[in-house]
Amino acid sequence: MKIHNFSAGPSILPKEVMHDASKAVKELGQSGLSLIEISHRSKDFISIMDEACKRALELTNLENKGYKALFLQGGASQQFIMSAYNLLENKAGFINTGTWSSKAIKEAKLIGEVLEIASSKDSNFNYIPKGYNTPADLDYLHITTNNTIFGTQFKEIPETDVSLVADMSSDIFSRNFDYSRFDLFYAGAQKNMGPAGATLVIVKEDILGKVTRTIPSILDYSVHLKSGSMFNTPPVFSVYTSLLTLRWIEKQGGIKTIGDKNILKANYLYNEIDRNSLFTGFAEKNDRSEMNATFNLVEESLTETFDNLCLSVGISGLKGHRSVGGYRASIYNALPFESVEILVECMKSLEQNN
Repeated sequence: MKIHNFSAGPSILPKEVMHDASKAVKELGQSGLSLIEISHRSKDFISIMDEACKRALELTNLENKGYKALFLQGGASQQFIMSAYNLLENKAGFINTGTWSSKAIKEAKLIGEVLEIASSKDSNFNYIPKGYNTPADLDYLHITTNNTIFGTQFKEIPETDVSLVADMSSDIFSRNFDYSRFDLFYAGAQKNMGPAGATLVIVKEDILGKVTRTIPSILDYSVHLKSGSMFNTPPVFSVYTSLLTLRWIEKQGGIKTIGDKNILKANYLYNEIDRNSLFTGFAEKNDRSEMNATFNLVEESLTETFDNLCLSVGISGLKGHRSVGGYRASIYNALPFESVEILVECMKSLEQNN
């Protein structure tokens, strides 16, 4: 039976990426060595790292614009403290749109003054705040572009005169917009780019070196830039698999083409959520995520029936986060339209029989 993987992360990857990555684990090219046993200082892996960084900048149209790409460890959670260490001198602002924003705020408070510019906590984070003012004296404003747990997404990038920083872990490379609006953004690999273990950071170099504190070497972007993401042994498998995914995105036609496909998938699913009398969407319609669709059954008594129906056709990873309940369909880049069709058919079948 074919499995339809709606997991929020670690998540689905393109089949050809999985195939090529598994081959490299046995032997990388004609090296006679496995990818996971070669030296990270070898020509083979340095070439992999350099290409991965270059492709990340090319796909976001930031090459030759003063930006650099890094592949680091620690996940996006480490970037909560790392970005603050490097950028927060006096005061930082945050738009709080959920669990990960809240955790980023908590970490930044260890470094300096933090202002919560706006929040959607009053409605269990089911919308994106609007109509707020950003103080001009902030060192930076931080947003989470897509909220995996609650299924909301910034449709418009905030207009601001201060540096804009973003956690893009769950929608990186999924839609086309002006990435140069951001001075720094980061993303854990495990949702739309590769297996867990690597974190992509893209930073505009001229925003660094302005804080007066001493930054621990492992948390200093400048140190990692000087060492080409090789200050310590990088997560070689995750970086290589991310490179394969970046090649795959370009092969599909780039971010614009990928984004158009994601819109079709999301609209198809949301149309059924709105049409079907047995389901209700969680997030406000205007702020719905194209990556993580959150929805609930109107009658909880049908939960077991629907769960078994999904299981019978190979649907996996659909359970919602405990803070929202219900269901969460993560429709990342690699998820085929066919999988969304299968889910919608299950929803229709449940309605027809109940």
